[in-house]
Amino acid sequence: MPGLVFSSALFGNMFGTEEMRALFNDSALVGRYIEVECALARAQARLGVIPVDAADEIMAAASRIHVDMDLMRKETENVGYPILPIVHQLSKEAGDAGGYLHWGATTQDIMDTATALQVRDALNVIRRDLVELREILVSLALKHRNTPMAGRTHLQQALPTTFGNKAAVWLSAIDRHVTRLDQIMPRVAVGQFSGASGTLASVGEGGLEMQALLCEELGLEQPAMCWHVARDGLAEAVAYLGLVTGSLAKIATDVMIMCSVEFGEVAEPFVHGRGASSTMPQKRNPISSEMILAGAKIVRQHVAAMMDAMIQDFERATGPWHVEWVVIPEAFLLTAAGLTHAKFMLSGLIVDKKRMRQNLDLTHGLIVAESVMMAAAPKLGRQLAHEVVYDACRAALDQGDPLADILCNNKEIVSALGGEDQVRAHCEPEAYLGLSGQMVDRAIALSGHTQNTQDLETADGL
Repeated sequence: MPGLVFSSALFGNMFGTEEMRALFNDSALVGRYIEVECALARAQARLGVIPVDAADEIMAAASRIHVDMDLMRKETENVGYPILPIVHQLSKEAGDAGGYLHWGATTQDIMDTATALQVRDALNVIRRDLVELREILVSLALKHRNTPMAGRTHLQQALPTTFGNKAAVWLSAIDRHVTRLDQIMPRVAVGQFSGASGTLASVGEGGLEMQALLCEELGLEQPAMCWHVARDGLAEAVAYLGLVTGSLAKIATDVMIMCSVEFGEVAEPFVHGRGASSTMPQKRNPISSEMILAGAKIVRQHVAAMMDAMIQDFERATGPWHVEWVVIPEAFLLTAAGLTHAKFMLSGLIVDKKRMRQNLDLTHGLIVAESVMMAAAPKLGRQLAHEVVYDACRAALDQGDPLADILCNNKEIVSALGGEDQVRAHCEPEAYLGLSGQMVDRAIALSGHTQNTQDLETADGL
């Protein structure tokens, strides 16, 4: 096994994506440090704090510098932080103008602002993938709006539902995640420039204006206060990833169980050899769902680590900050991977409507016992209707007969429902789907889409 699956040639794209790795790799991170230093120089030049020529030369040096990563590594291991090492190299490249580099800043100002830039761009990737997944789920819910299947509670058949209703439940969670992301972005994409103890004493008057211009240069929000040791913003970002991957894992769990031979209601997209066993030729394992579930479990632990890392001492922490360096990139990589697996799996999901209908008949009508009970309740009273139908269910189970046959031999039920034909009608699963279709329509509409349900009913063969 590799020491780190995220950079493994074998496992890397199962636990992350190339796009997300490109946002968090060493080269990108050092590039962000340089970007922040340059933005600070530009902001200070605009205020006349440093010469404009010096800022221009710092920018020119940044554009031509070839960072010695080996030297960076050695100095970072010695110093404990990477900012002094990059300042050494960039200031040397900038010549005399290098004396104005990093003016009034502290290491954490640069690192936190760089992290904010990474998180902002990473969240934009997550948002794009969520929107794409939302479109896939809208199509799935629309296509199967009227596809009947067994609804299950406590892993037991409960009442009939539709597969479109199940997909719409998944969709509603993804919709909320898109909304949440837009809400948290202003609290997460925030710059940091406060000086050594968070007071901007190093720059004095005009420091807040300098801070505002730095954030403006980078397209970040200006902080209300120094957040060197107030880490709720970044903790919220990782907690958000925990919510996203948790919803993905719920979807994956449903799919995995429905893929099992005993259910046989769906299957992940067929790709030759995907999910194959080295010894059992018949196997077709739900690999995408398994990877989604595994990733969600890891992100959940990362959320806990970020909550713990919020507990920081005084004006600069003595260790909790470093936890973020591990947790944030890994949480984003795992979430990106989960979304990629989900998009692949759900866009090509094979839905077996015939098997869903067969499973509805497994209990020989017991799944619609509530339908009969509620229909009889106006005449018998709810409690008596429940007792009568309950006894009929027990008899059907004991004798192995269809519930409709048992009920048709019960004079109270036949009389309450108005004849045997009505009893049998109430024992049809398709007749007891409730408002599932309307609920699907509403979920899709709230997701910003419209649909023609008449066309759907024709297309679905109902």
